Amino acid sequence: MEDAPAYPVGLRLQGRRVVVIGGGQVAQRRLPALVSAGADLVLVSPSATPSVEAMATAGELRWERRAYRDGDLHGAWYALIATTDPAANAAASAEAEARRVWCVRSDDAGAATAWTPATGRTEGVTVAVLTGRDPRRSAAVRDAVVAGLRDGSLVAPQHRARTAGVALVGGGPGDPDLITVRGRRLLAEADVVIADRLGPRDLLDELPPHVEVIDAAKIPYGRAMAQEAINAALIEHAKAGKAVVRLKGGDPYVFGRGMEEAEALAAEGIPVTVVPGISSSISVPGAAGIPVTHRGVAHEFTVVSGHVAPDDPRSLVDWAALARLRGTLVLLMAVERIGAIADTLVAEGRAADTPVAVIQEGTTAAQRRVDATLATIARTVADQDIRPPAVVVVGDVVNVGTRG
Repeated sequence: MEDAPAYPVGLRLQGRRVVVIGGGQVAQRRLPALVSAGADLVLVSPSATPSVEAMATAGELRWERRAYRDGDLHGAWYALIATTDPAANAAASAEAEARRVWCVRSDDAGAATAWTPATGRTEGVTVAVLTGRDPRRSAAVRDAVVAGLRDGSLVAPQHRARTAGVALVGGGPGDPDLITVRGRRLLAEADVVIADRLGPRDLLDELPPHVEVIDAAKIPYGRAMAQEAINAALIEHAKAGKAVVRLKGGDPYVFGRGMEEAEALAAEGIPVTVVPGISSSISVPGAAGIPVTHRGVAHEFTVVSGHVAPDDPRSLVDWAALARLRGTLVLLMAVERIGAIADTLVAEGRAADTPVAVIQEGTTAAQRRVDATLATIARTVADQDIRPPAVVVVGDVVNVGTRG
């Protein structure tokens, strides 16, 4: 029997009695999946880990606080035996055999009538791997398959109709490894990708040859009409039945005009999926060794767009209020106006010697950081020829930690 391969099968346990004997670490790891399967769970154990006890308190299972006794498996469809008492495990296993209950044993896989596969789930797919008595290899194979399905490196064509629509995907700060797994998977499934200049460009090279890539920076009609033209392109391709990804840098809703695009698509009845991304306002300082908050140094951080100068009538920023704050100030799109911004902060009360760091092209191979103060940052940016994209950090956290 031990030489024969296990027969893989998926158990449908919803509403069916499942008995777990033992409330330790093994039960803690296995119980969540049984709860998700909708099993009628009974735990038999004198004690349990805090996590298992919390599941009982929440009503996810019934806990009988005692040791195993003969008859506990009556009416069970499946049993998990995981106590530290070998005699109790053997007795429960014998009862399972007598009652024809499929039984998993944590202490002796050879004596069990069932094995638990290494299982992973992604987008409606369950991956279960059995490699006999080598659970580490099972887990490694499972992880490789699930990771491939999630990030699109393992392509499994879907033989069902896809719903056309648009996914607004935050690509993160620039490093292609910092896009979310969902964002990467949607890229792999796209028919059309409309990409920002600041999106993770390296990901575009991984796309299949049939995917149409449109550079949003080159959509015609000029600067004033650019967003309207992008909206029109999204609508056009989605209405043609294509799966469209709008690939943005950072997060779609952090100075990314994501809501403008979502509203335009919704007005046309086009389904929209929003995939949040890692914002450069946090990730780029972190990559350069700067925490935006730190105990005893900064209890808040404020993210501000610097795309218009403080004295510009279009500005919605209360620079006087920002100057009075003691925490961290993170400025995006501010390099070209950093002199006017620094002068305004100092004029409104922020100390001229407040530390400032500028990180250009953060998280990429071209990342570089320069440090200065509010009094010297304009000259430093000019002398060092700092260009966008760059993130500016103002505050004492600049001097915390190590340089990235």
